[in-house]
Amino acid sequence: MQPEATERLRRHLEVLYPGRGEEVLADVLTLVQSWARSGASAEQEGRHTADRDTESWGRQGLAGAGYSEQDVFVIAYGDHVRETGIAPLRTLASVLSRHAPEVSAVHLLPHHPATGDGGFAVADYEQVEPALGTWADVSALAQQFRLMLDAVVNHTSTAHLWFRNFCATDPADPTSPAGRFYRTADPADERLAQVTRPRTTDLLTAVEAVEGKRWVWTTFSAEQADLDFREPAVLLAITAVLLDYLRRGASWIRLDAIAFLWKELGTTCIHLPQTHEVVRFWRTLVDALAPGSVLLTETNVPHAENVSYLGTGDEAHAVYQFALPPLTLAAFHQRDASALTSWLANLDPIPAGTTFFTFLASHDGIGLRPVEQLLSREEVAALGETVAEHGGLVSWRTLPDGSRAPYELNSTYFDALRPPGEPEDEHRAVARFLAAHAILLSVPGVPALYLHSLLGSRNWTAGAQESGHARDINRERLERSALEAELSDPASRRTRVLAGLREMMRVRTAVSETAASPFHPDAAMDVLDAGSSVVALCRRAAARTVLCLQEVSGQAQRVRIAGLPDGLRHARDLLGPELGSGAGEVVRALPEIGADGLDVELGGYGVRWLELS
Repeated sequence: MQPEATERLRRHLEVLYPGRGEEVLADVLTLVQSWARSGASAEQEGRHTADRDTESWGRQGLAGAGYSEQDVFVIAYGDHVRETGIAPLRTLASVLSRHAPEVSAVHLLPHHPATGDGGFAVADYEQVEPALGTWADVSALAQQFRLMLDAVVNHTSTAHLWFRNFCATDPADPTSPAGRFYRTADPADERLAQVTRPRTTDLLTAVEAVEGKRWVWTTFSAEQADLDFREPAVLLAITAVLLDYLRRGASWIRLDAIAFLWKELGTTCIHLPQTHEVVRFWRTLVDALAPGSVLLTETNVPHAENVSYLGTGDEAHAVYQFALPPLTLAAFHQRDASALTSWLANLDPIPAGTTFFTFLASHDGIGLRPVEQLLSREEVAALGETVAEHGGLVSWRTLPDGSRAPYELNSTYFDALRPPGEPEDEHRAVARFLAAHAILLSVPGVPALYLHSLLGSRNWTAGAQESGHARDINRERLERSALEAELSDPASRRTRVLAGLREMMRVRTAVSETAASPFHPDAAMDVLDAGSSVVALCRRAAARTVLCLQEVSGQAQRVRIAGLPDGLRHARDLLGPELGSGAGEVVRALPEIGADGLDVELGGYGVRWLELS
């Protein structure tokens, strides 16, 4: 490690542990040396490079950036697709390679033994859940795809060995930090009322310990105990986990629930300065040891709070674009994209060398906190009512005054998109779903498709009812034989959704031989006025310009696009006529670009991506 990086680490640690920076740094350097001896370099060299033109891959953006226009992630559990006698991690790789070869990257949801919360109550960071496969299967996945692993850093399962040792060790024991590994508090402390809550469950949970009862901080559930990062041994232990992920071949690491990491009574215990300093510490370490790797923070909060984790370019490499899913949903429900396009047009620039991780659906619900300042309470309530009308669920959080507010909508995005009062029509539903994902694939950032979105899945209502967990409505496991039977039918919903998404991915990831890609995450975007029911985005890079048009009302449109860059005279469709026709209306060929702009026809829910020259 270079001396400059070592000094930065020391400064981070001195902020976190005043007077102990040198001491903790020595332990960090010992950890790094151990990691290097364990074969980190060999694993790093084995990370995904297959089927890449490395010259063109690195040509755009910052040198060594861990993303490009060629990247599309799939978010998936290791056992999302199952087949008898095969490790699910191998099945996942096989299914993606066979049916979606355009996918370049996989966000593998928690892969460790866990006791609940969809894998986010980790019981052992050193093992892969045997029902999924082995570490060799994880590393093999990293050979085939860019791999993002989920780092659950805020808490562990109460079944974790660390927690058992915590309960068995006196916190005052000077010979062991084990008794100080988890955050505790006095339930009578009135300052707890200031704590920001993402759930309606109790903040503290009583456990029996060696000296009697302890009240452990449990932000998310009684079985998930929050780690106490005020103890340096905790930072070292979780840092060891992150380094192990890099050794296993991960090139992206998702920092789950990072906003709640550091707790200080008398504050809201969210987004504390110490939390940002921990992220800066990990950024410095990762940049020094694995250049080109990406840290992604997961902070499902209002946009300004979310992007704060980019810092000045010295914290996360990427943050989620959490406002995009609910704003896109609202555009289709209201048949009016004004709120979405206004937000896109007014996004502030982000620091150089950082990007957005864009998505519409994930293993969680559709978060509503990010649009608290973007949609009215009435509009948010209407989203919940419509999703519930079509079989979805609403999850809640507790406010400081004890009242409740909607936290997220639980539904597949396919079912969530259905507008209020609209009768079932699968042809229109598929067109609508593809139009929504065309928006996702045309905005700046690195896009990600949840596996159930890639496959056009419907709500798994029975699963949510059986488990009692609302999020399970979007977490159904699929049998490979049944899935492939559906995909072999050209008229099936899954086949039509997958075909449309693959067509857009192929166009998006195509690399020009002579110029930068307008779909690179860093490429410029202009939001153009095409009326309230059309999302018109002009993506530009060097000599290439692509105009992306998506219709949200379900009604055929003829729109005039003005404000195009000077000197453009011709337009060429990049997508086939079926996407342009959307719900069924036939669209006509494009005229030349005139002095007043370009006149374009779109079918209801139609999508047209036009290369301008």
